[in-house]
Parts: sequence; structure tokens; C-alpha cells
Amino acid sequence: MAASDHAAKRGTGAPARVPLPDLARLNEAQQKIAAEVAAGPRGEVRGPVRVWLHSPELANRAQKLGEFLRWGTVLESRISELVILVTARHYTCHYIWFNHVGLALKGGLAAETVERIKHRQEPSFDKADEAAAYAFAIEVLRDNAVSDATLMQVRDLFGDRGAVELGAIIAHYHSGAIVLGLADIDLPDGTKACLPA
Repeated sequence: MAASDHAAKRGTGAPARVPLPDLARLNEAQQKIAAEVAAGPRGEVRGPVRVWLHSPELANRAQKLGEFLRWGTVLESRISELVILVTARHYTCHYIWFNHVGLALKGGLAAETVERIKHRQEPSFDKADEAAAYAFAIEVLRDNAVSDATLMQVRDLFGDRGAVELGAIIAHYHSGAIVLGLADIDLPDGTKACLPA
């Protein structure tokens, strides 16, 4: 449903979606965070960070957590990107999927695995760490908990720190999917969708 349709449904002329902050008209607190983000590994202000700028303190804290979860954990990017894709697909978050599918493939995740996740089909894994990370993410998102057996596998493969960081990645991208759903945001290529319904 388009933003104008949401507004019509509510009976107001105002768009229902939260507008993206205009990067040319940020207040001082927003400018400080935007400059820090642009100077960091992201290189620009986009995605959930841009929406979070409505709350500069939230944006500051969330972007630092996101930076750590993308580039500072003990997990290989192949594993991190796998659970990010599972989370994006769970919420049908086009923006997160679009921005991470290439990173997952570059990190070594098989194209067949990515396609099966995209179409909500369980992949067949050759690598035990991918199978365990996938099971962990599916259980967290589907059951709101992880079974003892899956958690033991994850702890054996990634250690306690890796298990905790894996959960934190899923939680962070869950948060990102929710905030992106509040805004009317285009994908970087100008389209709105890249996932099937």
C-alpha cells in the first residue's frame, strides 16, 4: 500500500509513513551523527540510520552497534550475512535484502542457498556452521527461542561470544526491518521491492 493510500485510509491528507529526514536540513545534533556515519565504513547516511536520525541519540547508539555487528564480531561475514538474509526474508524487508544479498555472495554464501532463502525454502548446507547459524536464526524468528540442541551446536562452532553476537545481529536487523517499515524508502536502485511476497 502506498503512503497516499495509508493517508486516505486514516482520513487525513498527511502521509502515513514517517518521512526521511532531509539531509540538507538536519539540526546540529543530526548533522553530527550524519557526519560520523558518512566518515565511517558505511560511507553515507542511508537505510535505517537515516530513519533513526529523527532521534539523534538513538541514531548515534544504533549506528555504532550496527557498525560493530557488521565489522567487529568474531563471526565470518558469510555467517553474519546468512542470518541477516534470513532476518530480512522473515520480515520481507526489501531494503535489508537488497543491501546484503551481494555481501552474502561475496562473503562465500552459495547462490543456491541465497535463492532458497529468498523463496522461503530450506537450504541444503554442506557446511556445519551455516546449517547451525540458519537453524539458530529460524528458531529465534519463528519460535522466539533457540532449542538446547541448536544452541549447543552454535556454541561448539562459534563459542559463547559468537552465540551472543549471532543473536545480537538478528536482533539488530529485526530492529532495522521494523524502522524501515515505518518509512517510505526506495531501494538504492530507485525501486521499492526485490523480494517475492
